[in-house]
Amino acid sequence: MTSRIETRFAQCRAQQRAALVTFIMAGDPDAAISLDILKALPKSGADLIEVGMPFSDPMADGPAIQAAGLRAMHAGMTLNGVLRQVGEFRRHDADTPIVLMGYYNPIYVHGVEKFLIEAKAAGVDGLIVVDLPPEEDEELCLPALRAGLNFIRLATPTTDDNRLPAVLANTSGFVYYVSVTGVTGASRPDYSKVATAVRRIKAHTPLPVAVGFGVKDAAAAAEIALNADAVVVGSAIIDALARTLDSDKRGGPATVAAVSKLVTELAAGVASARR
Repeated sequence: MTSRIETRFAQCRAQQRAALVTFIMAGDPDAAISLDILKALPKSGADLIEVGMPFSDPMADGPAIQAAGLRAMHAGMTLNGVLRQVGEFRRHDADTPIVLMGYYNPIYVHGVEKFLIEAKAAGVDGLIVVDLPPEEDEELCLPALRAGLNFIRLATPTTDDNRLPAVLANTSGFVYYVSVTGVTGASRPDYSKVATAVRRIKAHTPLPVAVGFGVKDAAAAAEIALNADAVVVGSAIIDALARTLDSDKRGGPATVAAVSKLVTELAAGVASARR
């Protein structure tokens, strides 16, 4: 059976454009507003959605996403809550791929088998778990694949040709190329180096290559979309959300509107890249 992720990338290829992948943190700034944002993303132009699972020690995340995770946890978001949000989203949208992104500890505590059953039932399509290397594929990657979930791996500027086959071995859905060395929300990538890296990865796999980290606006998204199969934007979306919060870190209608406006601009930038 063709997955939602495969179907969506095929649709974007047919339209001769890259896909836009957006990241939000479940529960940021609270459960109700984050669900409203989640529902608004496809209408604003998001092709795939990464949903962050809040965690207390997010080692790969920069300040913006760390703050988003803290706001979500302070508002009471849990892994069960994340799955409920995906399930609620699926009541309104049967087509947009959802990828959960985060760290292994909450999944391990929840129970891997239980988590995979519940994630599949909620309508999750894939997982990005940044602290599980290929050497630990038996922990979650292979069980996820058997459960019918894509397991998406990250490649970085330091992933050389010797390491790349191990990274790609059990990857499915797409490959996420981290365009800069460092944490999320880092400086702008070198577009020429990104193009070279995308070509190198494509020589090793037929999977789509999505590029993220450091994409801050529509112009940057358009540059990445010239060569990548997808552009991933996270920290810029979180920043737009955060700017609408009051002194008590509470959001409102302006929060959803600000995210929707930015995503619409990003989608336009991606769509313009290959015209």
